[in-house]
This record gives sequence, C-alpha cells and structure tokens, in this order.
Amino acid sequence: MRFELNNTPEEIDNQKLTVSELLKIKNYTFKLLVIKINGVYVRKEEYETSLIKEGDQVTVLHLVSGG
Repeated sequence: MRFELNNTPEEIDNQKLTVSELLKIKNYTFKLLVIKINGVYVRKEEYETSLIKEGDQVTVLHLVSGG
C-alpha cells in the first residue's frame, strides 16, 4: 500500500493499516501527537480503529513544550 507520511511517499506491505500500527512501525514514541488523515484530525481514542488507505495523506506532528 502506498500513501504519504508528512509529505514523503511511503510503501508498506500491509493492505490494512491502523494509525496505531503506523505509529509502532515508524517508532513514534512521543506522548503528544497530532495526527491527520487527508486533513481530518484523528483523536487518540480512534488510533486503533482509524484505517490508512491507499493514496491517503497522513500528517504526524509531535508537540514539544518548554520554556
């Protein structure tokens, strides 16, 4: 399956991929993440059920606080 992750083409062998699976595959370990699929915000409660499909544009941003 092909999709874009943060404007970079990605190809994964899985035909079905949830947001949670993507985060594990890409080793995202940040506590505060903002994830969008095709511009639509995905809530943390939906990571296990939100599917990434062929051709989707996925954005993953990690938030950092400091002062």
